[in-house]
Amino acid sequence: MANESRRQQSRGAKSGRSPWREQAESYLSHHHKVARDSARRLWQSPLASMMTWTVMGVALALPVALMLLLASLEGVSAGWESSARVTAYLGDSVSIDEAQALKATVTDDSRVAEVELIDRDTALEEFRASSGLEDALDYLDENPLPHTLLVTPSESSRTADGVEMLLTVVEGLDGVERVQVDLGWLQRLNAMTDLLGRAVWALAMLLAAAVVLVIGNTVRLAIENRRDEILVAKLVGGTDAFVRRPFLYTGAWFGLGGGIVALILLQLSLWWLSGPVERLAGLYRSEFSLNGLSLDGALALIIAAMLLGWLGAWLAVKRHLDDIEPGEIAGG
Repeated sequence: MANESRRQQSRGAKSGRSPWREQAESYLSHHHKVARDSARRLWQSPLASMMTWTVMGVALALPVALMLLLASLEGVSAGWESSARVTAYLGDSVSIDEAQALKATVTDDSRVAEVELIDRDTALEEFRASSGLEDALDYLDENPLPHTLLVTPSESSRTADGVEMLLTVVEGLDGVERVQVDLGWLQRLNAMTDLLGRAVWALAMLLAAAVVLVIGNTVRLAIENRRDEILVAKLVGGTDAFVRRPFLYTGAWFGLGGGIVALILLQLSLWWLSGPVERLAGLYRSEFSLNGLSLDGALALIIAAMLLGWLGAWLAVKRHLDDIEPGEIAGG
């Protein structure tokens, strides 16, 4: 009696569960089973799977590596922009009092953070100490150097466009004979990095398309190898979604493996190049360094790789699954 009562309670508990919950559990259970079976099939052919992962890894790592290089270059150019100063050479007839007045005028500009006045006597002494021409300078009848203003732009103006606007303002002041700022090479560098950035994005899209095609071809071969299994599944009433699901998981697993291979290749490349790059930057007294992917970037790369793998599998299944119909069995 006790056993019978427990069985009735168990049947009552099962019947009390809502149908949508049972459907959800069955749906998730089938997804878990299909995902595990797809991964097992990949491991059963490790050489072919590794070759596909390597192709995907190389195709994904190349544009990402170029993007990291461009990001490092942009960081260095931004640092040089922030340290750029406008040098204004005053006319020979400008007195020290007039130079002080010009300094005050430039300081009042909101685009200016700091102005330093170097009078001609201080400039001559600095040149005498740094050039080693003390004896030759003693023969000069008068000081040939002008008063100089060193203008440091504000934070909001420390860009190529901001410095050019400030340059125009300083050039228009009375008493300023010549203004110098060496931003031409920086503008050329920014133009080159912009061009390279566009080229990298074009290359990334081409390689992404190549990844989709590689995965699509691999999944197409898997569909052909499992053709009889697909026919039987359709014959017993399997829906297209049911038949498509294992191949979509196969594409996602290929993407996951390709993303991991790409991360490994990136880290190995950075480790191999970091030493020579640091030595070269040290020779130029630059703080340039190669930066790797952050945790968010690594996760984004893996997710993007899985989406590309899923897309390639979906396209292959969409293209070839409709060609397989249960009528082939009857015709055979």
